[in-house]
Amino acid sequence: RWGDSEVQFVRPVHGLIMLHGKKVVPGVVLGLKSGNKTLGHRFLSQGPLAITAATEYEKILEKKGSVIADYQRRKDMIAQRLDAEAKKIGASTTWAVGNHAKLLDEVASIVEYPVVYAGEFSQDFLEVPRECLIISMQQHQKYFPLVDKTGKLLARFLFVSNNRSKVPQQVIHGNERVLRARLSDARFFYEQDKKIKLIDRVEHLASVVYHNKLGSQKDRVKRLQKLAGEIARQVNAADVAHVERAAYLCKADLVTDMVGEFPELQGIMGYYYASHDGEDSRVAQAIREHYLPRFAGDDLPKSADSISVALADKLDTLVGIYGIGLVPTGDKDPFGLRRQALGVIRILMESKNLPSVDILGLLRLARGHFPPGVVADSVAQDLYGFMLERLKPYLREKGFLPDEIEAVLSLNPTRLDQVILRLEALQVFRGLPEAAALSAANKRIHNILKQAGGEGATRPSLACAPRLGPIGDGVSAQTVDAGMLIEDAEKTLAERLAVVTAKVTPLFDAGNYTDAFKQLAQLRDPVDAFFDKVMVMADDENLRRNRLALLNQIRQLFLRAADISRLQS
Repeated sequence: RWGDSEVQFVRPVHGLIMLHGKKVVPGVVLGLKSGNKTLGHRFLSQGPLAITAATEYEKILEKKGSVIADYQRRKDMIAQRLDAEAKKIGASTTWAVGNHAKLLDEVASIVEYPVVYAGEFSQDFLEVPRECLIISMQQHQKYFPLVDKTGKLLARFLFVSNNRSKVPQQVIHGNERVLRARLSDARFFYEQDKKIKLIDRVEHLASVVYHNKLGSQKDRVKRLQKLAGEIARQVNAADVAHVERAAYLCKADLVTDMVGEFPELQGIMGYYYASHDGEDSRVAQAIREHYLPRFAGDDLPKSADSISVALADKLDTLVGIYGIGLVPTGDKDPFGLRRQALGVIRILMESKNLPSVDILGLLRLARGHFPPGVVADSVAQDLYGFMLERLKPYLREKGFLPDEIEAVLSLNPTRLDQVILRLEALQVFRGLPEAAALSAANKRIHNILKQAGGEGATRPSLACAPRLGPIGDGVSAQTVDAGMLIEDAEKTLAERLAVVTAKVTPLFDAGNYTDAFKQLAQLRDPVDAFFDKVMVMADDENLRRNRLALLNQIRQLFLRAADISRLQS
C-alpha cells in the first residue's frame, strides 16, 4: 500500500501497459495512465522499451531488455544451467541437495536474466556437519550446494546472478568471500556448542517457556521422558532406558548457538552433539529423528526407539495445546496441530514391524502426564475425533472412496494400522457379485435393529472383539435359541451363519479381512431368503427377540471389518 490508496500490491507500481493487439487501451489504474512502454533489466537494458504489439511483449523484453518474462521458462533455464555447470565441475547432476526445490522457486522469482556461476570454499569447512553448511548456503546466500557421485558434500557451490558480467571472476570471488564469512560463523557456533554437553544444557530449558499455561521446556522434557518410556514398552523398543535418555536430551539443542541461528536444525544438531558427547548411537539417532515427519512426504523415524520419542513429542504437543483450548480453526493452525496429528497417523500406519498400538490409549497416556486442571478432561476423546478427521483426506489420497472410508471409520477404529487392511479388503468385497445385495441387507438390518432400540449399543471399535448389545426393549440377545427357529428360511440362515462364523473368526483374528469378506459373501442367498419369507417383527415377543438376535449376529459379524451398510450403490 502506498500514498493514500487502500489498494495493495506486492511492490510499488511505476508503469502500466494495456494493449489489445497493437492498440493501446486507454485507462487509469492506481493513478497511472496506460501506455505501451516499459523498462527492461536495470543494468543490461538502456532506456524505456516500446511494446509494439501484445504478442511481441516477451520477445522485446528478452531481446532489448534482457528480461526473461515467463516464470516457468526462467526456472527451466536456471535448472538446465545448474546441471550444465555441475557437469563441468564433475559433480553429480543431482546438484539438488537440501531444500532445493523451494530454493529454485525462490531464485527464479528474484532474477530477470539468470546467469549461473560456480564458486568454492576451503575444504576445512567440511569438518562442520553438512546440514550446517547446506543451510548456510541455501538460506542466507541462496546458493546451491554440490555433491559428488556418492552424495558426499563438495567444497563447491553454484549461484545464480542477475547480471551478465564481463569479468565473472570478480563476481565469483565476491560471492566466495561472503560465503566464507557465513561458514566461519557456522564453524564457530559448532565449536563453541561442543564445549558444553547436552546433559548439562537440560537445566537451561527451565528458563525457556514452552507455553505460559504448560510450563517450561524442562517441564515438557520430564513429561516426554515418562511418556516415551511407556510407549517404548508398547512398541517393543530395544532398550527403554535409551528411549528415556533420548527423550530427556531431545530438546537440549534448543539452547545451543547453532539452533539459535538456524532453528531448522533442531534435532539434527542434537544428534551431532550427542554423538560428540559419547551418547549411545541409538540415543543420538532417536534425538535426530524425533521431529520426523516434519512435513507431508517426509521420512519417518526408523527404529522403535526413535518412534517412541517421536510419538511422545507429537502427542504431548497435541494434548497440551489442544487441551488448553487452542484448537485449529479454518486455515489457522499456528501450532501445527494438523501436521502433528498427521505425523502420528503416518507413524502408526506406515511404520514397518510396529506392533498394533491403540491411538486412544496413547492419547490418554499423554493426558495423564499433565497436572490436574491444566488440560481439559475430555481432551483425549476430542483429539481422537480430530485425528479421525485428519485421517479421511490421507485415505482419499491413497485412492479409497469416501463411502469406503466412512464404512471403516464410522466404527471408530483405535488401531490405525488395521484401517488400510480393512479398506483394501472392502474394495475386494465391493467387486464381488454378492456385495450390492449384502450391503442392502445390512442397511435393512441396521434400520430394523435401530427401530427395535438396539442399534446404539451394537457398534464396536475396530480395536475390540465384536460385542452384542441389547435388542428391542433392552433384553440382551447374545445367543439365538435354536428351538425357536420355526421357519425353514431362518433355520437355514442360522445354520449357514454358524458355519461362516466358524470360518471367518480365525481370519478376522489373523487380520485376513479379504478372505473373511469372501466367506461372508456366502450369506447372500440365505439372508435374501430370510427377508423374503420371515416376518422379523412377529407378534409373538419371543419369536421377535430371537429373530432380532439372529440379525444382530449377522450385523456384528460384518462389523468386525466394516459397516457395509454405508456403501453407496
